[in-house]
Amino acid sequence: MVNALVPETAERTPRARPVRPAVDGRIRHRRRQTVVAYLFLAPVLLFFAVFLILPLGFALLLSTSHWSGFALGDIEPAGLDNFTNLFADGSTFLTPVLTNTLLFALGTVALALAGSVLVATCIDKLRFQGLWRTLYFLPIVTTVVAVGNVWKYMYEPGGLVNGVLNAVGIGSVAFLADPDTALPSVVVVQAWASLGSAVLVLTAGLKSIPESYYEAAALDGAGPATVFWRITLPLLRPSLLFVCVTQFLTGLQSFALISVMTRGGPGDATNVAALEMYRLAFDYGDWGTASAAAFVLFVVVLAVTLAQLWWFRRKGEDA
Repeated sequence: MVNALVPETAERTPRARPVRPAVDGRIRHRRRQTVVAYLFLAPVLLFFAVFLILPLGFALLLSTSHWSGFALGDIEPAGLDNFTNLFADGSTFLTPVLTNTLLFALGTVALALAGSVLVATCIDKLRFQGLWRTLYFLPIVTTVVAVGNVWKYMYEPGGLVNGVLNAVGIGSVAFLADPDTALPSVVVVQAWASLGSAVLVLTAGLKSIPESYYEAAALDGAGPATVFWRITLPLLRPSLLFVCVTQFLTGLQSFALISVMTRGGPGDATNVAALEMYRLAFDYGDWGTASAAAFVLFVVVLAVTLAQLWWFRRKGEDA
C-alpha cells in the first residue's frame, strides 16, 4: 500500500513520432522535380538523338556495310572489309591522304600559335587594343569560300603575292599548281584565317597575368626576353593549350578551304581525309568506305587530343 501511494519519480519516455510519411513526401517531391527537369530537357535530348546519336549509329552501320547511297534496302553487310581496304596495298588513304591531313594540321597549329603569340604580345602593349583585336578577328566572320577565292587569285602567276616577289627580284612561283608548294600554301591561308580567334584567347590570357610578376622581374633586372620566356609563356599555358587543341581539331577536319582552293590537287598533293570522305561518298557512291574513313579520322582526332592534354598536364606538373 505504501508503494502504491508513493508518486512515480521516473518520467515516461515520449514516443518517437513516425518519420516515414515525411521521408516518402520528400521522395515524391524529388521524383516530381526529376520528371519536370527531364520534361524541360526533352527538346534538347530529342535534338541530340536525332542529329547526333542516330547519325552516329547509322554511320557505324555503314562502316561495316556496302551501300551506294540510294535505297536503304541495298545495304549489304561487309564486316571489316571497308577498314582493311583503307590500309590495303595500293590504297591512298594512309599515304598521302592521312599524311597530308596530319601535316596540314601540324603546319596550321605551328603557324597560328607562333603568329598569335607574337600578335597578342604586341597588341597588349599598344593603345586601342579593341580596334586591333577586331581587325585580326575579321577573317573569322568572313566565309571560307570568300577567303579561299581571294587567296587563290593572290597566288596566281599575276597575283599580288607573285607581284611582290617579282618586285624584290624573285621569279614567280606556281603556289597551287606545284605539288611541292600547294600544301604549304594552303596551310598559310588556314593559319591566317584562324589567327583572329587565337589572338582573342591569348590576349585574354595575357590580361589575367598579374602585373606584380612583371614589376618584380623589372626590379630584379630581367630583360624582355627573360620576362617573356620565364613569366609570360608559362602563365599562358592554359590559353596555349586551348588554342593548340582547337586549332589542331580544325586542321584535322578541314574541308571547305582545300575544296575551294585546290580540290585536293595537283594530283593528291593537298587531298585530306575530309575531302577524301566526300569524294568516296558523293563522287564514287562508296558510303561504306567513306564511313569507315570517318571513324578512322575520329580515332586519330581523339588520340591527338588526348596526347596534347597529357603533354600539357605533364609540363604543368613539372613546372
